[in-house]
Amino acid sequence: MQMTETRRWRFKGPEMEGPIARWYARVRGSKSQLDAYREQASQITAGLPAGARVLEVAFGPGYLAIEIARLGFQVSGNDISRTFVDIATENARQAGLTVDFRQGDVAQLPFETNSFDLVVCQAAFKNFTLPRSALAEIHRVLRAGGTAVIQDMSRDATHADIEREVGGMDLGRLSTFTTKATLEMLKRRAYAPAQFERLAANSPFSTCEITTEGIGLEVRLTKELEQ
Repeated sequence: MQMTETRRWRFKGPEMEGPIARWYARVRGSKSQLDAYREQASQITAGLPAGARVLEVAFGPGYLAIEIARLGFQVSGNDISRTFVDIATENARQAGLTVDFRQGDVAQLPFETNSFDLVVCQAAFKNFTLPRSALAEIHRVLRAGGTAVIQDMSRDATHADIEREVGGMDLGRLSTFTTKATLEMLKRRAYAPAQFERLAANSPFSTCEITTEGIGLEVRLTKELEQ
C-alpha cells in the first residue's frame, strides 16, 4: 500500500540527536566506509563542471558531503538534526574544508530557487515525513537541467542482502548486531521501485530512472530545461 503524505516519518529526525547521532557517526566512520564515501563522491559527481554547486539533503555526519567538497565542488548540506550539523561542521574543519552545513527541514529547504547543479540524498528519503513536499523542494532548488540522486534502501531487499551489506562495514560484534536490526526495521519504511516511480510521477519531476543493487536503489531525477 502506498504511504500517504502524513504517515511517513523521519529516522534522522528528533531521535537522531545527542548520543544516538554520535553513535551513528562512529558506526558510519570506519575506514572501509570512508573509502566507500570517497568512491561514491567521484561516481555521483562524474560529469559535473568545475565549481558546480552541490547540496546534500540529510547529510548526517557529513562524510559524503566532505568527500564531494574535497573534489573541488561548492557543497552545502541540510539536516533536521542539530547534532549532525555540529558533528559534520567539525568533521569538515578537521579535513580543512569549507562546507555550508545548515539545520532545517527538507520540506522547507533554506536555499534559494535554482541554486544547485546536483542534489544528493543518501539513506534518508524513506524517513521523510512529507515525501511529496521533499521532492517538490528538491526540484525547486535545482537549476534547470540539474539532477537529483536519491540513494536509499529498497523494500525489496532480502535478509541475505542485509547480511552481505553489514558484513562489508568493518564493524565490531555489537555494532554488527545493532546495524542489522536497524536495517531490518528501516526496510519496512523503504520504497519499492514501483512505489518510487508513482511518487516521482506525482512530483514536479514527472519521471525518474531507477537502478537496484544489493539492499539499495538509486533514483535519478532531472529538472527539465526551460523552454
